[in-house]
Amino acid sequence: MTTRLTVAQALVRFLAAQYTERDGVRQRLIGATWGIFGHGNVAGLGQALLEHTDAMPYHQGRNEQAMVHAAVGYARQSGRLSTHAVTTSIGPGATNLVTGAALATINHLPVLLLPGDIFATRPADPVLQQLEVPYAGDVSVNDCLRPVSKYFDRITRPEALIPSALNAMRVLTDPVETGAVTLALPQDVQAEAYDWPEEFFTERVWTVRRPGADPTELAEAVRIIRAAKRPLVVAGGGVHHSRAEEALAEFAGTTGIPVASTQAGKGSLRHDHPQDVGGIGHTGTATADELARTADLVIGVGTRYTDFTTASGTLFANPDVRFLNLNVAPFDGHKLAGQPLIADARTGLEELTERLEMHGHRVAPSYATEYTEDKERWEQRVDACYEVDEPDIRPTQPQVLGVLDALVDESDILINAAGSLPGDLHKLWRTRSRDQYHLEYGYSCMGYEIPAAIGVKMAAPDRPVWALVGDGTYLMMPTEIVTAVQEGIAIKVLIIQNHGYASIGGLSESVGGERFGTAYRYPSEDGSYTGPPLPVDLAANAASLGMRVLRAKTVRDLREALAEARAADTPTCVYVETQTADTVSGAPPAQAWWDVPVAETATRPSAVKARELYERHVSTRRRHL
Repeated sequence: MTTRLTVAQALVRFLAAQYTERDGVRQRLIGATWGIFGHGNVAGLGQALLEHTDAMPYHQGRNEQAMVHAAVGYARQSGRLSTHAVTTSIGPGATNLVTGAALATINHLPVLLLPGDIFATRPADPVLQQLEVPYAGDVSVNDCLRPVSKYFDRITRPEALIPSALNAMRVLTDPVETGAVTLALPQDVQAEAYDWPEEFFTERVWTVRRPGADPTELAEAVRIIRAAKRPLVVAGGGVHHSRAEEALAEFAGTTGIPVASTQAGKGSLRHDHPQDVGGIGHTGTATADELARTADLVIGVGTRYTDFTTASGTLFANPDVRFLNLNVAPFDGHKLAGQPLIADARTGLEELTERLEMHGHRVAPSYATEYTEDKERWEQRVDACYEVDEPDIRPTQPQVLGVLDALVDESDILINAAGSLPGDLHKLWRTRSRDQYHLEYGYSCMGYEIPAAIGVKMAAPDRPVWALVGDGTYLMMPTEIVTAVQEGIAIKVLIIQNHGYASIGGLSESVGGERFGTAYRYPSEDGSYTGPPLPVDLAANAASLGMRVLRAKTVRDLREALAEARAADTPTCVYVETQTADTVSGAPPAQAWWDVPVAETATRPSAVKARELYERHVSTRRRHL
């Protein structure tokens, strides 16, 4: 039996029949398709989506990169078990996908990209928006997506769709390989008809595996843990992807081993869990970083060990430190010359807990007392950052977070990606649920927050979803406010105005750059931007895009505005201008180093001094072999 359909129609029907299953729970793999139409997809996928509105929901975007961010936000909130597809025209519409694809792949989050492509049959060459490559006739701008995709194919014949679509689903549902998947679709092939076997459209269920540990690796892991005097868990994003939070809590509670978290892993334990010691690395807490410096065993669970986590190779300073890496990906399991424990995070933690409990293993009481007291001292520092002596003054950025902290409960979800907020949030935020803390810090992409909040809200429609953005990030990509308004997606956007790139301004100052080019101000005579602040009204801009906007001038105003926004059932923005417009947020300084190379030769005293400090830090770096 066959059915005659266009390639685009067949693809939509195929996608509508794909499901994932994990732990006995089945859900649709491709929940919807985002699209912006042009000549490269309007008559192909555009017509197919119109023809199959009953099978495939469609969402209209305003920016191609933002559509990918929305799909990624949905995928992360769905535990990587469901995602969205994104279709674009050829040319700039397709290349606008590259940043979003890189973000998805770096963060191991599934998204299906369906860019239009130039004619496969080449009846006219070049066509509108075609890149001509003299040495290769089969290259288009879509080849930019190859290095940022976990799977890429160009469908130049209808029958080629069948193996390619199946491979695409395989990669999307693989917990090790998942990321951006690109099927480039020439515009003539999209509209070409073919007799498809009915089997292609039957329901398929892709099992998301939970592999257990190899017995030999497991036994060695148990031996290493039992021998350690000062072990420390580093919880990464893999804990969340595996839904291993309860297993981690059981492991930590049973053994007494403290748990620090990366940006992606924060929330693996609630902030008030006895073994939670907060964020680790350059943006981490003093408690976690001091434990890391003296740890003789670091147990990485689902972490990639980025430079922010390792303080660029300077954090784990104990000369006898060893690494035990529980990770579903062998590539990450072998990092830092560690002992690998290749397994699903939840399965591996359960197996470790069972074995260690049999031995009655637990850390020394003195070690538990040490990190408990250190954590209490850090919490006092957090309280001091949040404290407000005078409610009728403009707040600092930590005070903004403190007001929000006092308002939310475990149902709220906070989304952020870039600027000075990630550092403040990692150090200060008290996470109440496994998915409250949604930081995209693998790519730290400015502009992610608002479209991602839309995707998260689609996946969690009954929960308050906050996009926290600074003015620099807001200006990158406010476009999807229009989408939120159009579809009635009641996200809450908190715009914190500090007149520039506060995070990079602070970094610039620390490396001898004197904050050059980091403020949103009028230029001065010497070419630097040190004049008065620009008269930009971001609140008015958000309102012009259809969003309800609440302005807050003081801490008291902010409390009222945030409470009103949280209760709103329509897209709502809170706008607040913070103190210290020319400085970073005022949170505790970095508790660990981060390597940003400083000019080796310079005439300006600030750069000379910064280089001296840089060389002292570099001298402490070590290779873990």
